[in-house]
Amino acid sequence: MLTRRDFAGIASCAICGLAGFMASDASAQGTQSASSSGGVTRKILSQIDGPVPGYTTIVMDVTIEPGVAVARHTHPGVESSYVMEGDGRELLVEGQPMRIIKAGDAFQIPPETPHAGGKPSETKTRLLINYIVEKGKPLVKPV
Repeated sequence: MLTRRDFAGIASCAICGLAGFMASDASAQGTQSASSSGGVTRKILSQIDGPVPGYTTIVMDVTIEPGVAVARHTHPGVESSYVMEGDGRELLVEGQPMRIIKAGDAFQIPPETPHAGGKPSETKTRLLINYIVEKGKPLVKPV
């Protein structure tokens, strides 16, 4: 379980990612090359060990093409996202009311919490995502 001190470290990592500080190490859960699947393109910008032993911090640029719905899935850690581009995309997070996200919005998803993109948007959506996840586990698990 993450403590307040760990959360402060996570917040600092997110701020660094948004400011454009990028490390070059991209092992474990991914590579620096872009990967694409079903209209979703993911590009790892930075990956480092920490903020605590057994965890990895990943900063990723994710593009979701118009008309694409994101399937329900989980992550083995916290997801903090900032919407850089797009509007009208539904965000469905288990235990929370549905919300529509647009450029300038931010959201967090707790570890192992099922979530999905509901009704597809008519515009491209681009997210800057900061993951703090358990090392050695798959980044995405379908639910």
